Amino acid sequence: MTRAQQVGVLIGLAIVAALTILRASDPQLLRQARDVTFDEYQRVAPRTFENLPVRVVDIDEASLLELGQWPWPRDRIATLVNRLSEMGASAIAFDILFAEPDRLSPRSVIRDVPGIDPELLGQLPDNDEIFAESIVGKPVVLGFGLSNEGNYRPPVKAGFAFTGEDPANAPPRMKAATPLRPQLEANAAGIGHISLNPGAASTVVRAVPLFLSDGKQLYPNLALEALRVAQGASTYVIAGATNVPDTMTHVKIGEFVIPVTASGELWLYVSLDNAERYVSARHVLAADGPSPETAAAIEGSIVFIGTSAAGLQDIRTTALGQNVPGVSIHAQTVEQVLSGRFLARPDWADGFEILSIAVAGSFLVLVTTFVSPAVALACGLLITSLALVASWLAFFYGGLLFDPLAPIVAGSITHFGATAFRFLVIDRERREVRRAFGHYLSPSLLYRIEHTKNALRLGGDDRELTVMFVDVRNFTQISERLTPAEVVGFLNTLLDALSHHVIANEGTLDKFIGDSIMAFWNAPVDVASHAEKAVHAALAMRETLVRLNANDAFGFGPEQKVGIGIGIHTGLACVGNMGAETRFNYSAVGDAVNIAARIESSCKEISFDILVSESTANLLPDWALLEAGALGLKGKSMRTRLFAVVGDQRLAATAEFAELQMVHGELIDALRSRSPASRRIVNTAKLKAAGLAAGLPEFYRRISRRSDHFLDEPTGRRDRSAG
Repeated sequence: MTRAQQVGVLIGLAIVAALTILRASDPQLLRQARDVTFDEYQRVAPRTFENLPVRVVDIDEASLLELGQWPWPRDRIATLVNRLSEMGASAIAFDILFAEPDRLSPRSVIRDVPGIDPELLGQLPDNDEIFAESIVGKPVVLGFGLSNEGNYRPPVKAGFAFTGEDPANAPPRMKAATPLRPQLEANAAGIGHISLNPGAASTVVRAVPLFLSDGKQLYPNLALEALRVAQGASTYVIAGATNVPDTMTHVKIGEFVIPVTASGELWLYVSLDNAERYVSARHVLAADGPSPETAAAIEGSIVFIGTSAAGLQDIRTTALGQNVPGVSIHAQTVEQVLSGRFLARPDWADGFEILSIAVAGSFLVLVTTFVSPAVALACGLLITSLALVASWLAFFYGGLLFDPLAPIVAGSITHFGATAFRFLVIDRERREVRRAFGHYLSPSLLYRIEHTKNALRLGGDDRELTVMFVDVRNFTQISERLTPAEVVGFLNTLLDALSHHVIANEGTLDKFIGDSIMAFWNAPVDVASHAEKAVHAALAMRETLVRLNANDAFGFGPEQKVGIGIGIHTGLACVGNMGAETRFNYSAVGDAVNIAARIESSCKEISFDILVSESTANLLPDWALLEAGALGLKGKSMRTRLFAVVGDQRLAATAEFAELQMVHGELIDALRSRSPASRRIVNTAKLKAAGLAAGLPEFYRRISRRSDHFLDEPTGRRDRSAG
C-alpha cells in the first residue's frame, strides 16, 4: 500500500465516520427526506379503499347552501344526532368544537333585550340543553382542541391498564384544552382530542397521536374514542417496552390491537379520497327523512361529523398529496384499524440503517482505493438497487418502513469522495481530467463563482425602489364558493397573467402572498425610469383583467367580475438576501414597502383600482393622473397624498382628459371649501370621465362624500423620499 493509498483510505473512512455520525444525529433534512420517501411508497401502492362501516357525515357546501351558513343552531345538531341514532350508527363522533354557548339559541338571542321578563326568558328553549339531552344514552363522542391558556382538562370517559413500564410521558404533551360545555361534557359517551399533528414541522399528516398527556393522565384521540364507544369497551390496554420507560408498543381496544410508535402515534396508511366514504349532512337532515340509501350507509357504521366546506378551513394534506377534510383523517384512522393494514417502523430500524452506512461506506472506500472507481461504482449501484428493492418489499408485504435514501446518499458521497481523491492525488491524469471538465463549465460561470464569494451573504443595500402591491378584491367571498382545487386554479390563472407584466417591464417579482403580488423595480440592477415602468405594468394588468373577465377565463359566468387593487410607491428601501443563514430570499423591506402595501389597501376606500403616492406621481409629470386626496394610512402619523392613475402619456395628451382634469381641479377646490357647487361639479366630472376609465364614476361618487380628504395638505413635510 502506497502512502497515497493510505491517506486515501484514511480520508475515505473519515468521510464514512462523519456520515455515520450525521445519520445518527438524524437532522431535520434527513427526516424530511425519509418522510417524502415513505410518501412516495404510499403513492405507488396506497391502501385500497374498502367499504368498511365507517362514514363521514359531511357538512359540505351543498349542505350549507341548503340549510344555512355555519355555525348551525345546536337544535339542528341535536336533530342530526337523533337521525343518526335512529338509523343505527354504532358511534357518532364530532370533529367540531362546542366550547361556546350557542349564540343562535332563542334564550341567547333575546337575553340582552331591555325589559325582558326573566320568567319568560327561562321558558324559552335553549339549544345547548336540547343538544345535551339528545346525546344522553347515545354513543356520542365529542372532540376537544388544544389551548395554550388556562388549565382545563376534559374528563376521561375510559379506564387504562398498562403492561410494562408506565407510558404516561410517552405521548405529546398537552398544556390545556378548550373547555367543553358542561352539559355536553357530562352527557357524552366519549371525549377525544381532534389534533392531528400537534407541533409537527410539516403540514402533511403522516402519523396521528392516539394519545396526549399532561404528565399524569392520558387523553385519547377522537378516532380511538369512537372505536371504543362503538364496541362498548371501557378500558384501553397499553403495552410499553420492557425496562424502557416512557414508551409504547401496542394499544388494545376491545377486539383490536394497534401497533404504535414509541410516543403512541399511529403511522397512517391512507387510501385515495373516495366519495363512498361521505354522506352529505343535508341527506341526513332531509325534510322527508333520510333515503334508504343513506340509512343503509349509516346503519352499523362509526360516523364522524365534520366539514369539507372550503370557507371553514379544515383541509389537511395526506401522504398521497391530496387535500382532504380533516375529519376524513379520523375516519381513515378507524378504517385502518378495522382493515388491519398497519405501517410500522421497527425500533431497530435506525440502528440498522446507521450500521449499513458504516459497512457499505467502508467497503466502497476499500474497493475504490485498491480496485478501481468503475468496480466501486458497479458495487455502489448494486448496493443501491438492493437497498431500494429491500425497502420496497418490506413496505409492500410487511408494512415496514426502512429508509433506503440515507444509505444510498451516504454511499454515493463516500464513493465520489474516494473517487475524487483518487483522481486528484493518486492518478497522474488529474490535470487532464480537470481540463476535460473545463469543457462543461462556462468560463463566465466559473469566474462568478470564484470572484463573488459573498454573493449569497445575508443583508442588503439601501436603494430607491418603486414598490407595487396587487391584491384581489373580495377574495374571501370568491373562495367560499370554490373548492380548494378551484381556488388554486383561479389564483394560478390570474396571478400568472398579471405577473407577466412585471417581468415584461423589467420588474422583480418578490413573492406571491396568497392572492397578492409584491414586486419592485430598480433592483437587483438599476432600471431607468423605474416608476414609469411600474405604472406601465399596472395599466397592462388592468387591460389583462378586462380581457380575462370578458372571456370568462375564471369560469365564474358573465355576472361575476374579478377586480384588483394596485398600490405603488417610490422611496428608499433595503433590498437583498434576507432570512436565515441556511434559507433566505431576495426581498425588500422598509418604510417604502409598508407605504405601498397601505396604498393598495386604500384602493377599497377610494374605490379605484390603481393608486400611486405623491413621490411616484412626481416622477410621472406627463401621465394622466388625478388627485385622490390625502389619506391617513395605517401605521403612518402623517396623511399621504394619493393619485389615481387614469392612463399613460397618450391619454394625458388628449383633449378629453384635459377637460376632465380642469373639471377635477374645480371639484377639488369646491371640496376643500365645502362649496355646495361640488355636487354639480361631480356630475360634470362623471360625464367627462365617461370612456376614459371604467372606475372613474364610482371614484367620483366616493370622493365627493369624503371631502375631508381634501380639506388640508398633509401635516408636516410631504412624502418625497424618492426625490
